[in-house]
Amino acid sequence: MSDKTKAQKAEQAEAVERLREWVKPGDTLFTLLRHVSKSGMSRTIQIVSIKPADGSGPGSAANRENGVEIGHLGYNVAQALGEPYDRQKEGVKVGGCGMDMGFHLVYSLGSVLFPGGFGCVGEGCQASDHSNGDRDYTPHTSLLGAPVGVKPKKGHHWHKDGGYALRHRWI
Repeated sequence: MSDKTKAQKAEQAEAVERLREWVKPGDTLFTLLRHVSKSGMSRTIQIVSIKPADGSGPGSAANRENGVEIGHLGYNVAQALGEPYDRQKEGVKVGGCGMDMGFHLVYSLGSVLFPGGFGCVGEGCQASDHSNGDRDYTPHTSLLGAPVGVKPKKGHHWHKDGGYALRHRWI
């Protein structure tokens, strides 16, 4: 049984929908370490998207004038993942150590945004299938725009693990 209220679940669902509009499979999300606790057991990580300006992302008008959109996704990512958001440091607070926590955030976000998997994005696709022998990088196009959860037909180039839909880079 979940401890979340109906309002919290609705807020989480809204954040997921906003992020699905802004973030697509194959996109690179950038992380910036903003704070590490004294114990080293938690971190605050800022997460942004940087894309050419087309007016569809969360970037500001000032960014679009420079030809790019810099979208600060932290609050929505925190909501979507059910993690705390640190307004002062503008980042998602994550606990733990001993692994790449920026990758963890991006992988977890991909898993939430694309729970049924994602179609191959072509060359540079980060899906683990490619590391495990699948050398076919043919982009998947037949289900673009299909509702989340629609299962692909046999033969479509579909990756089952949505966590690898997004790329990650540290700033």
